[in-house]
Amino acid sequence: MTTMTETSARFREFKMPDVGEGLTEAEILKWFVQPGDTVTDGQVVCEVETAKAAVELPIPFDGVVHELRFPEGTTVDVGQVIIAIDVAPGSGDAPAPAPAAAPVQEPVEAAGSGDGDAPKGRTPVLVGYGVAESSTKRRPRKGASAAPEAAAVAAAVQAELNGHAASAAAAPAPSVPAQAGAQDGGRPLAKPPVRKLAKDLGIDLATVVPTGKDGIITREDVHAAAAPAVAPGAAPVQPAPAPVTAEAPAAAVPASARETRIPVKGVRKAIAQAMVGSAFTAPHVTEFVTVDVTRTMKLVAELKEDKDMAGVRVNPLLIIAKALLVAIKRNPEVNAAWDEANQEIVQKHYVNLGIAAATPRGLIVPNIKDAHDKTLPQLAAALGELVTTARDGKTSPAAMAGGTVTITNVGVFGVDTGTPILNPGESAILAVGAIKLQPWVHKGKVKPRQVTTLALSFDHRLVDGELGSKVLADVAAILEQPKRLITWA
Repeated sequence: MTTMTETSARFREFKMPDVGEGLTEAEILKWFVQPGDTVTDGQVVCEVETAKAAVELPIPFDGVVHELRFPEGTTVDVGQVIIAIDVAPGSGDAPAPAPAAAPVQEPVEAAGSGDGDAPKGRTPVLVGYGVAESSTKRRPRKGASAAPEAAAVAAAVQAELNGHAASAAAAPAPSVPAQAGAQDGGRPLAKPPVRKLAKDLGIDLATVVPTGKDGIITREDVHAAAAPAVAPGAAPVQPAPAPVTAEAPAAAVPASARETRIPVKGVRKAIAQAMVGSAFTAPHVTEFVTVDVTRTMKLVAELKEDKDMAGVRVNPLLIIAKALLVAIKRNPEVNAAWDEANQEIVQKHYVNLGIAAATPRGLIVPNIKDAHDKTLPQLAAALGELVTTARDGKTSPAAMAGGTVTITNVGVFGVDTGTPILNPGESAILAVGAIKLQPWVHKGKVKPRQVTTLALSFDHRLVDGELGSKVLADVAAILEQPKRLITWA
């Protein structure tokens, strides 16, 4: 499917793209342009969130934004037009923009979702691991409990967009994100976190009385506008978690609230479906071992001073990751996948090492491609880049695809260990507990030593107790005597 259509020689439309990897919809998180703004080929015009990650969409041609078909917060099916571009501005009168579309509750069929070039019967997809069987139904927009309400919201948004376009035509301005500010007679002045808060609480900023400097609407102004709308004892809408880059505090929940309901969508929905599928498909077995990692901690301290490791982050997770890679090399049968359709075990001759990362959008598991081929400095650099990208909310769907085994570090929360659920399609996952100073028998005497507990969950269809025990024992042995990284490598 193409991502754009040509409505005339002058106007071209850009569709929610289909990259053929499994998801059928995405939510528009933010528009970076407004009607009247000039765009160039390759310029990012919006950010959308799929069930896997947030993705920025570039426009594939030059021109002037004619209309935005959907407001922020709308979930859009793949193949639907989201923006129209005037590629020949000034050549004649432009047709009136179409009304902003309200979210559709029914799935979009492949035959009617694009230009007719999609294979018959195929559901257009966006990004992920393959066409999901769970649902292709449109998720309702927040607060859209009835069609008249959705139409009213859409009309209000379009009226706001038309007003902005008119002011832009009178006084052209450079293309900037709409949330960066406002002109006289345009959108109300408010910072991005305040706009998000207002959207989450269902407050129209045009109705809020500003008290901030230069007429800027503050968080307190939004809360003041929202307070009368909350009935006694009613549960207000809980704001969605802010992106990892936002530092604004979460909206306060009134003390009278007894419940808060949070829509399950995006990454959180995908996590829930994946974990249920994994837990009830793969027979899980978890084994535990407690190990003295004092020598590993000394090695970490030494590597931090090593000039060959300059510029990269060195921590216990780096050594644990390397230990797991060595253990897999010694027990390659553990690195496999179960092919249910063909009733085959697929042996992997590479290791894409997943690292579970908690983000405000939910738990994600990006992986280091071909981690088995990396030196210690290369592995450290890859780990650092993976963590930084995840914290910035910029992890791509491709970075989360194709994992073979995973590490989850629950120790950072002070937890001793756990029984982790397998990442779908993988054979094993290693949970690392907190490293604590504990009394330990060392060389016949009780001494304070750095100790941790490891837990290895594995798919018992692929990995029997002997193989799983060998892998876990090898990881523990390396962490107890890190010199085995050299002798066993």
